[in-house]
Amino acid sequence: MYRPLSKPSQMLLPRSRRQVLRAGLLGGGAAALGFGGSLFPKPSLAALDRPVIGHGVQSGDIGADGGVVWARVDRPARMIVDYATTESFKDTRRLVGPAALDVTDFTARAVLQGLPAGQDVFYRVQFEDLSDLKSLSEPVSGRFRTAPAGKRDITFVWSGDVVGQGWGINPEIGGMTIWKEMASLNPDFFIHSGDSIYADGIVTPKVTLPNGKVWTNIVTEEKSKVAETLAEYRGNYRYNLMDENLRGFNAGVPILAQWDDHETRNNWYPQQILDDDRYKIKSLALLSAHASRAWHEYMPIRLDANRPEQVYRVIHYGPSLDVFMLDQRSYRGDNSKDLQDKPGADTAFMGPQQIRWLKQALLASNATWKVLASDMPLGVVVPDKQKDGTLNFEAIANQDDGPAKGRELELADLLRFIKQNGIVNTVWLTADVHYTAAHYYNPDKAKFQDFAPFWEFVSGPLNAGTYGPNKLDGTFGPELKFIKAPAAGQENLSPLDEMQFFGHVKIDGATEVMTVTLKDLKNRDLYQIDLTPAV
Repeated sequence: MYRPLSKPSQMLLPRSRRQVLRAGLLGGGAAALGFGGSLFPKPSLAALDRPVIGHGVQSGDIGADGGVVWARVDRPARMIVDYATTESFKDTRRLVGPAALDVTDFTARAVLQGLPAGQDVFYRVQFEDLSDLKSLSEPVSGRFRTAPAGKRDITFVWSGDVVGQGWGINPEIGGMTIWKEMASLNPDFFIHSGDSIYADGIVTPKVTLPNGKVWTNIVTEEKSKVAETLAEYRGNYRYNLMDENLRGFNAGVPILAQWDDHETRNNWYPQQILDDDRYKIKSLALLSAHASRAWHEYMPIRLDANRPEQVYRVIHYGPSLDVFMLDQRSYRGDNSKDLQDKPGADTAFMGPQQIRWLKQALLASNATWKVLASDMPLGVVVPDKQKDGTLNFEAIANQDDGPAKGRELELADLLRFIKQNGIVNTVWLTADVHYTAAHYYNPDKAKFQDFAPFWEFVSGPLNAGTYGPNKLDGTFGPELKFIKAPAAGQENLSPLDEMQFFGHVKIDGATEVMTVTLKDLKNRDLYQIDLTPAV
């Protein structure tokens, strides 16, 4: 029978929230492992005969009473989490977690519960070697803040699209530095809008840019081909976690994660059979099963034993905010010309079960703001060009600017429901199209008009090629209030062009005014607007 250690190990903790973030950013948890501060740390001699936590720690799906803590170890080992609500760790509690085994790629997670609301929580993770029950990894520390019970200032960031279009971890520029910029804002949490990996995108050692400069990538075996096997999908996540900026961010900022297409393959849908010579496996049903398993293993989400593959859920973050994490990939019909006149299985985007859940969750929400985290934009035309040159559509918009058809029927039904039931203060946040923009959906300008006006904000990529801008479809009347995208004729711009983007949200604890700011990878403000909540 497994017997946990009787006494929590001791470790000096950073003295402030900012110091926790800084400690993580300097080494992504590496200092606690005995590693140096280099981009790809090496274990110390003392750590070689002990379990090693080589990919940092993460937290996620935080609520008023706790959250998920995640880590990965290098061998079969038992997860042990010490946590406290004081920086000195005087009130340490211990949770003996699950065994990390090869069946989960040695990842493990623990759910910390029974914590006070609105509380900074400090934690440290260790693993006990299951082969001898004597060897214990050096600890790696992190922190998160539980959701508040009452009104207070809330800040968070969102974006998506990581290591896409051949732009990987470049050690010559310090890796993916945008994570460090987001961490410097001390957000309460991060909404990851999807494309957390590019399983269909390889990286090469060198890329020559149009101006003659050379982009340098770190390359691994799994990033040298498109992912097909479960091991290859897992390797894509391990690759991203090689970046010290990302590991440092994860140690200090909880993640609310959703997925999009590139976690599996570009523009995929469940019934698709590939015509792509790069793939030996042609069935998207099989590829997405591998992809889903890897995503759930590597993302710090609360797993539901009854619905182990479910992505959509709601995160209650105090009286001012509910965040609805949507899944617009798993239940869709085939990509098509999207012009069907009647709803059916072929017009599904989120699917009837998820739509029913979303309607009921919105009705039940008592939060002032309802943020809908969407992995794809609503009125932006996202083409899916076929080999024969014909044009299908990947998102909701079908480019006809007319009455709701195809997948637009599902959105029209949802927006009508929101209006008819007096649900107010909905804001949509997304990424996906690799530029940043602010859209105001105005029924007075729309072909379908039975909805209340709302805002949608787009911001990404984090570390991928910059594209756009895309066309807007007039069905729901989107007005372009701001955009930053490449100039005409430019596409797949590297992070060296500094057109990588994220969004920042602050909800004032007293007035509940929501301030949305669109930012670039240098943390420069590009656009800002204050949204006053309706009563």
